[in-house]
Amino acid sequence: MDIQAMKELAALRAADDLVRGGMRLGLGTGSTAVFVVRRVGMRLAAGDLKDVKVFVTSFQTELECERLNIPYYGLNSPELAGGLDLTIDGADEIDTENRLIKGGGGALLVEKLAAYNSGCFVIVADESKQVSHLALRFPAPVEVIPEARLAVSRALEKLGAVVTLREALRKAGPVITEHGNLILDIKFREAVEPEDIEKRINLIPGVVENGFFTGPREGWSRPRVYIGCGNGAVEIRD
Repeated sequence: MDIQAMKELAALRAADDLVRGGMRLGLGTGSTAVFVVRRVGMRLAAGDLKDVKVFVTSFQTELECERLNIPYYGLNSPELAGGLDLTIDGADEIDTENRLIKGGGGALLVEKLAAYNSGCFVIVADESKQVSHLALRFPAPVEVIPEARLAVSRALEKLGAVVTLREALRKAGPVITEHGNLILDIKFREAVEPEDIEKRINLIPGVVENGFFTGPREGWSRPRVYIGCGNGAVEIRD
């Protein structure tokens, strides 16, 4: 199977296994999560899924929900009341302990908000996303306020990171997030402890959030992971 087929396989399995009527459902961002959005839209249109209250993690997902007539709400709305029963999202890297890097699409802030306020957090991915150590191959994003770009870059370098300002495609200049911030992409030359680095990065003044999703913390544990494999199977890792 090719990569797209593996992504779709994992996404459809998770959506069919876990999404139920009456849920407060977080829908993630990216090329794998979009298959979950489409499955939810198909099931709503067919009538076998009802009364799902959706929270979207990005403008991209919002547009897909509008296209599919999926109603969505703000996390502060009375319908969601600040919490979700289930969030399904993709990931850029997954290590052997189900710790993640997310935010390749630039939506890490709201993705983490959804993940850490969900009763159940589920990741869907293809088998290429599995790694032994995070942020050696794929960069971890760090969202920063524009005024802190250089100061945060220096602080990240002291932690051992190689720092790159994320540049936009088909537009001159840096990527601007949906909240008006910049993204610094960081890689490490040697393996780091993900829990420690997530906390240390967020202590730097000017950092809004970072793309390490490590847990566990009070009320939240590491995700269940559905991995689409090249042989047509879906591996489920709790």
